[in-house]
Amino acid sequence: MKFVDSATIRIEAGKGGSGCLSFRREKYIPDGGPDGGDGGDGGSVFFCGQEGLNTLSEFRYKRLFRAKNGQPGSGRDKRGKSAVDLYVEIPLGTQIFDLETDELIGEITTQGQNLLVAKGGFHGLGNARFKSSINRAPRQTSPGTLGEVREIGLEMSVMADVGLLGMPNAGKSSLIRQISGARPKVADYPFTTLHPNLGVVKAGTQHFVMADIPGLIEKASEGAGLGFEFLKHLSRARALLHVVDILPADGSNPADNYLTIEQELAKFDEGLFQKPRILAINKVDLIAEEKREECTSQLLESIGYKGKSFNISALNGLGCKPLIYGLSELIEQVSNDE
Repeated sequence: MKFVDSATIRIEAGKGGSGCLSFRREKYIPDGGPDGGDGGDGGSVFFCGQEGLNTLSEFRYKRLFRAKNGQPGSGRDKRGKSAVDLYVEIPLGTQIFDLETDELIGEITTQGQNLLVAKGGFHGLGNARFKSSINRAPRQTSPGTLGEVREIGLEMSVMADVGLLGMPNAGKSSLIRQISGARPKVADYPFTTLHPNLGVVKAGTQHFVMADIPGLIEKASEGAGLGFEFLKHLSRARALLHVVDILPADGSNPADNYLTIEQELAKFDEGLFQKPRILAINKVDLIAEEKREECTSQLLESIGYKGKSFNISALNGLGCKPLIYGLSELIEQVSNDE
């Protein structure tokens, strides 16, 4: 299964209902006037922000969204029923583009935010509308107008306070499971995470949102592995948490793994590379307690890291509480600087 952070769909608003051609025909009123009613308006299409969604993958399977047409008018000046508007739920942080004009229609950033993307057709007029002093029995009506049709491009960036960085299988998904309510898939093979997982982390009375982004590999900035599509998901994070596996199962060097990720960030975007971050050295529970400090210090020295770091075990929660409060303090600091 492939992660989708962009999608192309077709939006069709409903057609307006036609006006009715009708004349009043009742007993004892042989020459009744026109009584054709107007049609109903066609349904419009809106995008609606939904907090619980964090992927556009559903749009791979359903690409056409069509609102219903308005009903035609009828005799006795009865207006046709207008169609109900169609609301399409999309994740927060999604930008909407008109693919024909390359215009940015708008962006959904808050829960419940509605954005009109295709206006429904206007109702047709019944012949009663055309009655005048010189035309007492008009046979003229008008059809409803067509609704707007648009080819839409959707592009989503994960909105989070903290973005998780790390090689595949570094333990990012296990960490977000440990410190938040998110339940991403976890297994002992690379690229377990195919969608960004958002988790709300509580630090005392404060809360922040953490995004678990699929693991990066060398040349990710050039599209390798799951590609640079995932790197742009980190662009909105206020801070980064770089997770390094101290004992990689594939026998790779943790220092090299750290430097690979940092180099890919620098290649992709200097602004992203300069974001404040914390380093979490994971799986320290696999090292004898008396040797942990020595091993982690050697790692920090080999990569030249001078920032704040935490020794943790995402699996059993070792060191996770201090990490949470460290991240909360960093987010507060970044917020004050903004």
